[in-house]
Amino acid sequence: MVSQILAWIIAGALVGSFTGLLIKRNKKGFGWWTNIGIGLAGAIIGGVLFRLFGIDLGLSEISISLEDLVAAFCGALLFLLGVWIYRKFFAKKSGGDADV
Repeated sequence: MVSQILAWIIAGALVGSFTGLLIKRNKKGFGWWTNIGIGLAGAIIGGVLFRLFGIDLGLSEISISLEDLVAAFCGALLFLLGVWIYRKFFAKKSGGDADV
C-alpha cells in the first residue's frame, strides 16, 4: 500500500511537471505541490477513462507503467481544461486573470 502511494506521488510529480511545462511553457510549471496535485488528479481521471473505454496500450509490464503515465497525462490535460472552463464561465469575475 505504501509503495503504491509512493508510486502515485512519483507519477503525479512527473506527469504534473510535464503538463505544467506544456501548458505554462516554463520549467517550474505550476509549482511543485500543484504539479503533484494536477498529476494525481490526472492519474485518477485518465485511469478511470482508460478503463471505462477499454484503452490498453500494451505497456503495463512496468511497475509505474508507461500506460499509466500516458493516462495520467491525458487526465491532467482534461482536469486543467475543466478548471479553465470553470474559471472562464462559472467563477465570479474578480478583476484579475487566473494563472490556469
